[in-house]
Amino acid sequence: MSAANTTTVFASVNRIATPDPVDVDMIGAHGMVVIIDVSAAAVTPSVVFNVDGYDSLSQKTWTLLDSAAITGEGTTVLRVGPGLTNSANLIADDLIPPAVRIAPVHADADPITYTVAVHSTE
Repeated sequence: MSAANTTTVFASVNRIATPDPVDVDMIGAHGMVVIIDVSAAAVTPSVVFNVDGYDSLSQKTWTLLDSAAITGEGTTVLRVGPGLTNSANLIADDLIPPAVRIAPVHADADPITYTVAVHSTE
């Protein structure tokens, strides 16, 4: 059985603006699952979560997977790993780099409360 690691990327907070992105160590990871749980949303918030590879030497990122706009309460599951069947805005068939960056992008200032966790498997 392969080992699994869990990283809390964003704790539950009511947000009205885009927070700073968070880099997650993925050394040795074969696959990853990103869990986005929205527990409260007022008016019409809209947030897209970008899952990017991150190269620490050049400090450059590249897109692994971007979620669809999340506009209300519920749980969204994003998956990245080699051999997965691609599904737009949900699943990417790609290698896991040594670091990934999780970057929420808020389209407006409407309040939204969410948590984000990354689960990796070795």
